[in-house]
Amino acid sequence: MTGQKPIIAFLYDFDKTLCTTDMQNYAFIPSLGMTPPAFWAEANSFGRRNRMDGVLAYMYTMLQEAERRSLPFTREDLVEKGREIELFPGVEDWFDRIDAFGEGLGVQVEHYVISSGLREIIEGSSISGKFREIYASEFYYDESGRPVWPKLAVNFTAKTQFVYRINKGVLDVSDDKTLNDSMPDNSKRVPFTNMIYMGDGLSDVPCMKMMRAYGGQAIAVYQEANRAGVEELLARGRVDFIFPADYRVGTGLDETVKNIIRKMSIADWLWEENARQRKRMGEDILPNQVELF
Repeated sequence: MTGQKPIIAFLYDFDKTLCTTDMQNYAFIPSLGMTPPAFWAEANSFGRRNRMDGVLAYMYTMLQEAERRSLPFTREDLVEKGREIELFPGVEDWFDRIDAFGEGLGVQVEHYVISSGLREIIEGSSISGKFREIYASEFYYDESGRPVWPKLAVNFTAKTQFVYRINKGVLDVSDDKTLNDSMPDNSKRVPFTNMIYMGDGLSDVPCMKMMRAYGGQAIAVYQEANRAGVEELLARGRVDFIFPADYRVGTGLDETVKNIIRKMSIADWLWEENARQRKRMGEDILPNQVELF
């Protein structure tokens, strides 16, 4: 990547990380005349009875409960319901602020969603345009716009494949061949060491463990209701930092993320300088040959 602006990638869970609760709770579930606890109890019970993946179970329950009430929905309906999403403080302008901060340090910042929620609802949110790619569960729709089959189901362990996609720059979910092709470390678009994963709990642990294993950073945010669980993640070494879900300027989360970007930008600059010096001496260099600290 010598000669190109280094890329730093932020990977976000969505529910309870950027917004305050499960995205279906804001408008979709109330539109059925159900409470969120009742809907999730039904979806989880159905999944257990049928030994079914939890994400597929809730997607099926959405279809069944809507059909039972003669309230079939379309893709456009779900996108519209996404406009009811309530974001945490500071999220609305977080992306532009972080992009500008990175630009000032000579790095390019990109943002990605990796969520077990629904892409359609996320697309209706006010921040959907801030992401280079949204990886989330999604329905396949017929010609009339009605959902007929799961197009993508992103469960907790499946999230990790999208980290590899971002690492290699193979963003098309239908392109498995290129994803699985061997690729030298120095040709990968976003090194793991330039990734920051942000989540809120146990469902994010596989991705958080990847970050910590490969040199990236893992951050967990919390509300008071899940503070104890997040503190346990920190105590068990599954995350690097924990913070209240407050993205405003000057918060601990804001300041720590900026310091992480500073560290990553310095590491990239040192690697580039080392590569330039070795090139002048006619030597080739791979990223893992440089010991910076």
